[in-house]
Amino acid sequence: MKSINRILLLSTAITASTALADWPQWRGPEGTGISTAKNLPTSWSEDSNVAWKVKMPAWSGSTPIVVGDRVFVMSPSVQVKQASPEPKQVQAPPRRGPGNRGPGQRGQGGQRPRRGGSPAAVDGPGGDQLLMLCLSRDSGAELWRAQIDQGNELKRKQNNSSPSPVSDGKHVWATTGNGVVAAYTIDGRKLWQKDLEELYGEFGLNWGFASSPLLYNEMLIFGVVRGQNTDAPGYVVALDGATGKELWKVDRPTDAPYESKDAYTTPIPVEVNGKTQIVVSGGAYVTSHDPNSGNEIWRSGGLNPENSRNYRIIASPVAANGIVYAPSRKTPLLAIKVDGKGDVTESHLAWKMEDRAGPDVPTPISDGTYFYVLNDFGQVSCFDAQTGATIWGPEETGIGRVSSSPLLADGKLYLVSETAEVAVVQAGSEYKLLGASSLDDSYTLSSPAAAGDQIFIRTGEHLYCLSKG
Repeated sequence: MKSINRILLLSTAITASTALADWPQWRGPEGTGISTAKNLPTSWSEDSNVAWKVKMPAWSGSTPIVVGDRVFVMSPSVQVKQASPEPKQVQAPPRRGPGNRGPGQRGQGGQRPRRGGSPAAVDGPGGDQLLMLCLSRDSGAELWRAQIDQGNELKRKQNNSSPSPVSDGKHVWATTGNGVVAAYTIDGRKLWQKDLEELYGEFGLNWGFASSPLLYNEMLIFGVVRGQNTDAPGYVVALDGATGKELWKVDRPTDAPYESKDAYTTPIPVEVNGKTQIVVSGGAYVTSHDPNSGNEIWRSGGLNPENSRNYRIIASPVAANGIVYAPSRKTPLLAIKVDGKGDVTESHLAWKMEDRAGPDVPTPISDGTYFYVLNDFGQVSCFDAQTGATIWGPEETGIGRVSSSPLLADGKLYLVSETAEVAVVQAGSEYKLLGASSLDDSYTLSSPAAAGDQIFIRTGEHLYCLSKG
């Protein structure tokens, strides 16, 4: 056991330059959706700026991660067939100015969304194997694959491959929607496996488990924000990356009603006066936790001001320059100063967005100066990150319905639609559409990633590596 413990050199032991050049987890090296990548393309076609593309076994909401010369992706083993739906016309909201796995067993079928996000009948859930693939960053060639779990249950917009893997560059950890967590070396040797549901009870989430772990300081930190279909409280838990052993676990209570207890968000690290806190959002509250013990440091309400029954939260929080931005179900969106203790609902509210339609699924992004919101209808807006004042937007990008989160890299916002259309928007104080390109028109939920001079976009059918050339 000591030898296994000693092999781990996780994110804190990687040099800053190497870590920031990779995309080692869902929202990138710092959990912000921001990449240091440069010289990125603004348009592409089958004949230009596509370094390579490889066929994926099936669609997935998980995002590819990039570490060193390797790319890791999660996937069910077989593609789901879609029952010839007609594209649905989506009515966007009007432009406005400032102002437990649910019931059912693993491997059962369900429905997948058609274009625009409404469900269409399918003939099965798409294979009962849940895979992690390791690909060459240079060519896309498959280097190895591992079966992480069995049982691919469909829950409207997601399947059991939705959580993204994480890596420190020497090891990689995979999580499935069934709660299985597995650790491998970068070369594919299995180290350990755990099952969160066997350890802590069924998730009890209405739409299935989709949260990704946060890799921090040799720990995998999970936020399980639940309650609709279980009486068990939500929790935050840290597992030792070397062994899978529980390091700490704390309950995360909520008084939210019905489905509003549930969330599909991912924990994020936040720097507070030189120390790190772990922030979790959902169940009507935003909470901050000590990464060494899990103990709650502060808590803010306000995400469900009307105490609605169905205010589940999908978009994750994001942090920049001492503020955590926490979306809810479109509105409100809270900007919370991070240096508080106890109940900070009123004392540390920097500003809130309540008269404009915010995101439901896409996670926002901020560089500390500007705060960008991409809503589910492909409209993008820019706000002052400190005050919430509107700088521009909402602007129509023309890409249609969106479920992926934006990428900020090389002074640009990369926005990907559910039909694999991509808009590239200039970041900053003036709106400018720099480019718009289509990929393969397949069902796309995965968020884009960037590293070095490459962009990685996983559509329903392919993984693309885009670069100038």
